[in-house]
Amino acid sequence: MAAIEIKRRLPHARVTVYEGSRRLLAKVAVTGGGRCNLTNSFRDVSSMDAVYPRGARLMKRLLRQFSHTDACEWFEREGVRLVTQDDQCVFPRSQNAMEIVDTLLGLLHRLDVELLTGHRMDGIQPVDGGGYRLHFSRQAEALADVVVVTTGGSPKADGLHMFRHLSLALEPPVPSLFSLCLPGHPITRLMGTVVTDTTVSVPGTRIRVSGPLLITHWGMSGPAILKLSSHAARMLHERGYRSPIIVNWMGGSSEQEVARALSPLAAGHPHKLVQSIFPPCFNSRLWAFFLEQARIAPDTRWSGLDKKGMNRLVALLTGQMFEVDGKNRFKEEFVTCGGIALSNVDPSTLECRSHRNLYFAGEVLDVDAVTGGFNLQAAWTMGQVVARSIGEGG
Repeated sequence: MAAIEIKRRLPHARVTVYEGSRRLLAKVAVTGGGRCNLTNSFRDVSSMDAVYPRGARLMKRLLRQFSHTDACEWFEREGVRLVTQDDQCVFPRSQNAMEIVDTLLGLLHRLDVELLTGHRMDGIQPVDGGGYRLHFSRQAEALADVVVVTTGGSPKADGLHMFRHLSLALEPPVPSLFSLCLPGHPITRLMGTVVTDTTVSVPGTRIRVSGPLLITHWGMSGPAILKLSSHAARMLHERGYRSPIIVNWMGGSSEQEVARALSPLAAGHPHKLVQSIFPPCFNSRLWAFFLEQARIAPDTRWSGLDKKGMNRLVALLTGQMFEVDGKNRFKEEFVTCGGIALSNVDPSTLECRSHRNLYFAGEVLDVDAVTGGFNLQAAWTMGQVVARSIGEGG
């Protein structure tokens, strides 16, 4: 996005993309399960902090320059038809991430942007009198008047070694967006079960997220867990990915509200077995699991469920505790928090404060988001902001 817009604004400039791998946009090709969740409508976003655990204030500022609406219009002008799902995630109507990849690569070729793959950056060094010397691990070095660093998140601290000549403040990188392991827990026998409205929290903290939850053979995943992993990324890392979590299976409802919701089941079906009549948000296997955990015999009838049994069931549905022991990478997508500290850059242009004509954009900065198209929106926005700044500087 940055290279395309720089070349459009400065058509006589020589713009080169140095790509470390042998294939460009490989990460875009797999995002959204291969469908490319390229942004979000932001309709359900109450605050930037809810979707950008790190960098919320910066993103709020930058989105005024290039919003999700601008991103949708940009891609549609390039011929990509878009569709917004019920969960407010925006995808190409084709449901094919390669349409986004081909659109971007096609523009680079048409604009005569030079593409050099297999150029893994090893260092950036300021040159006396201006400009930068770019060092590559296996290729000859190059010189540039202006450098835009868009290397993405680094899973390990040594991935930031390329910035050793620049004396920048760095935030240690740690994983974000991952599922949680519950080794040996009986709930894993229900793998594949989805509860569409849950609230998950970390006791003793203010971390609390909502959304669908997926039970897997190793533990838990789904949007609610991925949001939790993003907001709790540093804390979980410090705890060695061992921490209690609390799941409210009834979407954040209180014990009183859940008790009121169960009362009509008991009153309307007194002679039915408790295991056969249950809230429609659960399937029979999960409900049987809840009854087992609440120590309610499967042959109990609603009329025979005593107050203590009901209280145990309500308490379980509104606050079941699990002990997390480990994490799993989420599909083929990998997001990290950490990187270049935001104090290094001008929040209006993303130019480095201490090195003129050096810019940072994307997850290389200490900015990352929850799942739902917000990370790619940050990429489009930052690429545009950088290009505008460079274009205005000539």
